[in-house]
Amino acid sequence: AYPAQELAQRLQANGLQQVLFNAPPGNWDAGERGLACLPGREAEFREGIAKAIDYAKALQCPRIHVMAGLVPQGAEAATVRATYIANVRYAAEQAAPHGIQILLEPINGRDMPGFFLSRQDQAHALIAEIGATNVKVQMDLYHCQIVEGDLAMKVRQYLPTGNVGHFQIAGVPERHEPDVGEINHTYLFKLLDSLGYDGWIGCEYRPARGTAVHATSDGLGWLKPWL
Repeated sequence: AYPAQELAQRLQANGLQQVLFNAPPGNWDAGERGLACLPGREAEFREGIAKAIDYAKALQCPRIHVMAGLVPQGAEAATVRATYIANVRYAAEQAAPHGIQILLEPINGRDMPGFFLSRQDQAHALIAEIGATNVKVQMDLYHCQIVEGDLAMKVRQYLPTGNVGHFQIAGVPERHEPDVGEINHTYLFKLLDSLGYDGWIGCEYRPARGTAVHATSDGLGWLKPWL
């Protein structure tokens, strides 16, 4: 929604680094949640990847999340899967010369019913088939807890593969601050440290007291022990 150069100037003015953003997801307002798995939308997908790479270069951002999309009603599963693999391969090929990673995020079916990609094992199997070294999993522990749980063992299983490029967190089940809910983030942060994770943890949650500036700032109190 904003020119890349304007965003780059704001990042610089505030001493911030852009570490990840989403590629164009289609018509979000109409309910679309990505284009990668949609047969017949390949040209639009490729246009979106070109735009995303232009933004990533301007923002010096090394990661682009490519949303899988909702499985079209009546579509053959094999066709949807083949479309997804071909599209992600294309995105990876276009991004690689610029040192950009393409990230795939499993998303739970409660928040996004019908989303093509929902499980960690599914994502890692797809990465193996896609066969591009710059395609990684965006491991959102909020989604993972809702779909399959056993978070610590999942982290131990997949982080050492080198195919996890980014983590995200939120409190479960309400998707508020991570100090509220059923996940022990303190334990998981220590586990990531013990496994040598050297990357970012994105805080993708809805502030419990709303999105006004003061409410968001107040809600960041959970971070104080980590600063």
